[in-house]
Amino acid sequence: MKITELLKKEGIRIGGSAENKQDAINQMVDLMVSEGNINDPEKYKKAVEAREEESTTAIGEGIAIPHAKTDAVSAPGLAAMTLPDGVDYDAPDEEPSDLIFLIAAPDTKDNVHLEVLSRLSTLLMDDDFTDALRAAKTKDEFLDIIDKAEKEKLADEEEKEAESQNPVQSEYPDILAVTACPTGIAHTYMAAEALEKKAAAMGLKLKAETQGSVGAKNILTPEEISHARGIIIAADKKVALDRFGGKQVLQTPVSDGINKPEELIQTILDNKAPVLEGDAAQNAAASAGQQKDSAWHVIYKHLMNGVSHMLPFVVGGGILTAIAFLIDQGSIGTSYYGMGSTAAAFFKTVGGVSMNFMLPVLAGFIAMSIADRPGLAVGFVGGFLAQQGYTFHYLAQLSAYSKGSLSQAPAAVSAGFIGALLAGFIGGYLVLGLEKLCDKLPDSLEGIKPVLLYPLIGIFLIGIVMLLINPAMAGLNTWISHVLNGMGTSNLVILGAIVAAMMAVDMGGPINKAAYVFGTAALAEGTVTVKIIMASVMIGGMVPPLAIALSTTFFKNRWTKADRQAGVVNYIMGLSFITEGAIPYAAADPGRVLPSCIIGSALAGGMSAAFRCQSPAPHGGLWVVAVIGHPGFYVLALAAGSFVAMLILSLLKKKLPEEEFASEQLG
Repeated sequence: MKITELLKKEGIRIGGSAENKQDAINQMVDLMVSEGNINDPEKYKKAVEAREEESTTAIGEGIAIPHAKTDAVSAPGLAAMTLPDGVDYDAPDEEPSDLIFLIAAPDTKDNVHLEVLSRLSTLLMDDDFTDALRAAKTKDEFLDIIDKAEKEKLADEEEKEAESQNPVQSEYPDILAVTACPTGIAHTYMAAEALEKKAAAMGLKLKAETQGSVGAKNILTPEEISHARGIIIAADKKVALDRFGGKQVLQTPVSDGINKPEELIQTILDNKAPVLEGDAAQNAAASAGQQKDSAWHVIYKHLMNGVSHMLPFVVGGGILTAIAFLIDQGSIGTSYYGMGSTAAAFFKTVGGVSMNFMLPVLAGFIAMSIADRPGLAVGFVGGFLAQQGYTFHYLAQLSAYSKGSLSQAPAAVSAGFIGALLAGFIGGYLVLGLEKLCDKLPDSLEGIKPVLLYPLIGIFLIGIVMLLINPAMAGLNTWISHVLNGMGTSNLVILGAIVAAMMAVDMGGPINKAAYVFGTAALAEGTVTVKIIMASVMIGGMVPPLAIALSTTFFKNRWTKADRQAGVVNYIMGLSFITEGAIPYAAADPGRVLPSCIIGSALAGGMSAAFRCQSPAPHGGLWVVAVIGHPGFYVLALAAGSFVAMLILSLLKKKLPEEEFASEQLG
């Protein structure tokens, strides 16, 4: 579909004016309605406004591209307006916007708006094109300018496609590029356009593969890769490097592809980019030393690969578990709360299964990011061993129990998400080491390496490592339990603050579990003092997800779009006492998330104890507020701790770079 097929004369306004951003949106929606594309104008406008609330769709340089995908749209459409005096559209460069395009897309799987938006993005990179649009005096002239530019663009794309299918008949590109951003819309194509234009100005031929939301396009061929002097990877997400073995490969953020194309191209020309070897192990190792890709950035990318795959398990499992507590109100205050009916047991069981996959998935995909597919199985096993907390001592006791030498089955202590993080990174680099060692084996064994040698030896080694690491977690848990039991309950405020803070330290790991077991074990005594401790334990576990949710809501420019979307779910998890909702954020940025949550939880736990709030229930969060002593003060303590944690976290978190934050808004 072409831009000119979507844009009608009725949807164009030349020389318009607007008092403010809202006025501009109102006018643009009216233009879209006049084209006959909208079946519910008010609903469509709310969808456009909701998109703007996430953050502005202005991209700077006087351009804004508001858009919405909703069932209020009956047919895809496009509206446009020029504003000689401009309007403040909250652009990242703080300049007024004087050229606005509005996109309407029906809520179907076709994603028409993504195709149109990507083409618009590349056309709008041309200053001559945008200047011509601003200078247009009539609607016909405006359409003619777009039609001419789009035809040239489509012809250029067809030429590139023909060259890619028959490279022998055309000159091979001097340099290749791959561009990709998390949303895969505007910046993906802008970076490709900027690199290609700069290369042409330097007398070079550059071909860019775009890995966007509509799929990979302009795909690089083996012949082109073979003849290229080097490859530029301008991407903010993982790009497979295997096909570039033996070539210069320069990895850099996608924003550099837009803003520093000449510098990147010159690096390839000067032969200053790292050269990748032909196997996965050396590819990954070379990636760590690439220009502008610090050791921390490499670790961060591996970490985020694990976190992004873990997140659906946390969200799905957490919400199902919350539903179990919500519908099982009849069992409030009992030890089987959440399992007191068939329906509740179903939701809690299925939700629990999903949550149990969380740590193995985290470790597995961290290892896969480091060592590609051979690392996946090793990471999964390491993550599961961390989750279960198995140790050699535990196995010895289990063996004795199976022989009848012990009267009671042994219990293991989970290493929590910290143990899973270690398992992921250790497992990934173990496999890298194995791959290097196996390079010396005969070529005849090449086929059995990934299916036999890597998984067999890798899983064996990660098993030994994790069973050696887990005792440290178990020892820590035992020591903490002794300390807590030795404190007594003479100063409930201090004790309440301590156990609440512990709930936020590792969010399901040994420290968290030590505090929870301390609270629930003492609950059997049924005294007021013990119920006060249980209330502090529970409130401490509620603060971390609530602090995350609040920060992603009120400090949007600290978080990516994916973080903000997942953050909403943490309201439900926090109110349901599901601390694990904060784990993806803590895993991605422990240096900022953990201290903030620990302080907030300690404050909430101390206040709860000071107010003499009591909880006879071991779980449930605010769903059991009806049985909590002094419920009003309990809610106050929870709010205070959550807001303090939110403020500290939001102050510690750095704002996203303006160009990166702006690119997040285009998806």
